[in-house]
Amino acid sequence: MFNKEVNNIILFVIAISILMMQFAIIIAVIIFRHQKKKILFDRGIEDLKTKHENNLLKSQLQVQEQTFQNISREVHDNIGQKLTLAKLHLNTLDISDYNIKKSVNDVVQIITESLTDLRDISRSLSSEIIINNGLIKALENEINQLNKTCQYNIKLTITGEVFFMDGEKELVIFRMIQESLSNIMKHAEATKVDIALFFSENNLIIEVLDNGKGFDVSASKNGNGLNNIRNRAQFLGGLVLFESEKIKVPM
Repeated sequence: MFNKEVNNIILFVIAISILMMQFAIIIAVIIFRHQKKKILFDRGIEDLKTKHENNLLKSQLQVQEQTFQNISREVHDNIGQKLTLAKLHLNTLDISDYNIKKSVNDVVQIITESLTDLRDISRSLSSEIIINNGLIKALENEINQLNKTCQYNIKLTITGEVFFMDGEKELVIFRMIQESLSNIMKHAEATKVDIALFFSENNLIIEVLDNGKGFDVSASKNGNGLNNIRNRAQFLGGLVLFESEKIKVPM
């Protein structure tokens, strides 16, 4: 009788233990599924956030690009036409005085050079330069245009096997380098700039170095120029690194 009661107690304890184990397993499964759903939910929110940021960034770049296009058309259609008209008027003048005629010819030459520069600027702002020529040719044209001012010595070096990207990506890269050159010309007081493109499989590393006075990177992290470069790199899924040492330039 005693053994039977002991056995019943043992069976009861075993049954309770099994039930508790099953209950614990069920709780663990519920917690696991909840955590999995939470992870998926958080991941979905993060994906939506990333997608939203990318769409917002793309919209900003499109607005900037549209602004470039508008300026390019304004330079070509308005300012260029007015200068061309002024040149035509000057060429039709019948001037017998040699000194005045020479002065007019000098003005005509200045206008001609200005028209050439305006066409270069217009092409530089237009996205057609990438569509028609590709990244490398567009960079060479940009560098030649700046070197003609005789204020800068800009060199382009290409390493590795060049691969071609779609026009949108090449345009973004071109604008990044343009922005870098613009910052150098505005702030660096540099005379020499080296641009290097390193092609490796499907990766591209761009390096822009100048001999200017440098700047405080931490203090300039919110500058529009640097942010434009960062945003464009982010749009391409890339990273950008700014390194500089502020130095005193002799007066």
